[in-house]
Amino acid sequence: MKYIYFDASAGLSGDMILGALLDLGVSSSLFRKKMAELKLPVEIQLKETKRATLRGLKVDVLVKAKKTVERKRSDIEDIIKKSRFSSSVKKNASAIFKKLFEAEARVHGYSVNEAHLHEAGADDAIVDIVGCCFLAETLEISEFYCSPLNLGQGWVKSSHGRLPVPAPAVAELLKGIPVYSAWIKAELVTPTGAAIVSTLVKKFIPLPELSYEKIGCGAGTRNFRELPNILRAFYGNKKEFNAERKVYIIEANIDDSSPQVLAAFFDTAFKLGAQDVFLTPILMKKARLATKLTVLAEIDKIDSLISAVFKETSSIGVRYFPVERRVLQRKIEKVGILGEKVAIKISYQEGKEVNIQPEFSDCVRLAKKSDLPVKEIMQLVLKEFYKKREKP
Repeated sequence: MKYIYFDASAGLSGDMILGALLDLGVSSSLFRKKMAELKLPVEIQLKETKRATLRGLKVDVLVKAKKTVERKRSDIEDIIKKSRFSSSVKKNASAIFKKLFEAEARVHGYSVNEAHLHEAGADDAIVDIVGCCFLAETLEISEFYCSPLNLGQGWVKSSHGRLPVPAPAVAELLKGIPVYSAWIKAELVTPTGAAIVSTLVKKFIPLPELSYEKIGCGAGTRNFRELPNILRAFYGNKKEFNAERKVYIIEANIDDSSPQVLAAFFDTAFKLGAQDVFLTPILMKKARLATKLTVLAEIDKIDSLISAVFKETSSIGVRYFPVERRVLQRKIEKVGILGEKVAIKISYQEGKEVNIQPEFSDCVRLAKKSDLPVKEIMQLVLKEFYKKREKP
């Protein structure tokens, strides 16, 4: 299964979401064919375009009807139920429209059954919402994540007159979701876009550490000078995405502890889940020689590690703060030498191998067993690895 992470720093809308998902490689003819099953009077146009300096796929849903169609929730539910989409597509599309109708009804002060949608309820929005759910199924997306949403600012024209940004329905839909306003005096998040992400997105977080396969770019309607009106969709394997993977550094300056005590702390830290531990000689106030203890760990490990620093060392205070990092994709292969299996770590950048390294602990174990130098074992492992690759 796959995940999507939306970078919504330029906002998002239904057509931008469609463009970003289609740009990941779904056949345009398949998409048009499936949307035709809705039997709506629309024409779908797809075109490559640029917003500022970046390319993106623009999706335009042209409504052929002379009048804008206003539909109640029952009308839209009827269209979805009669379609030939899968039950999961229908379920997700219905859930999105339910949220949209509830938001519209709440801000305008009438019941859900009385509500009828204008811009958001037109036929193009039905294509946006059902199309998004269909593309999610086609791309095997099981989880959506998204950045905090840039709403823009100012005023927007609507069938209800001039409204402040965010439009009332958008503000209602995004309760509890992190939002901000930057750079643009215009509406950046539409009701349709807000309904889609508030229903489907599992978590709204700043760009986490992730490994992705593709990036889909959906273009918006406006071409701003201040920023590219593009929604980026990062797409990859779900098992390689961890929304909680935020890495922290824990530091303590210690001037009254023996080297033996600090060395013993290494084993404790690694057992508690530290990713790295190291010591740095420093000069503190009054020219005292000291040691800076540094621990690198994910957020869910920092409490136990801080407690261990206080318990196992003489430190009476620590600093901790989040850090950014980039990690290459990795996989492990094994080769056999001297009757033993040794792991080899292979690292990739953009799908290309950039580092091949024998697992050092395996090499140390084999060196002791065979009474050979570690460096010789490492050479033998790499030689066997490349020999194995040359075999047809």
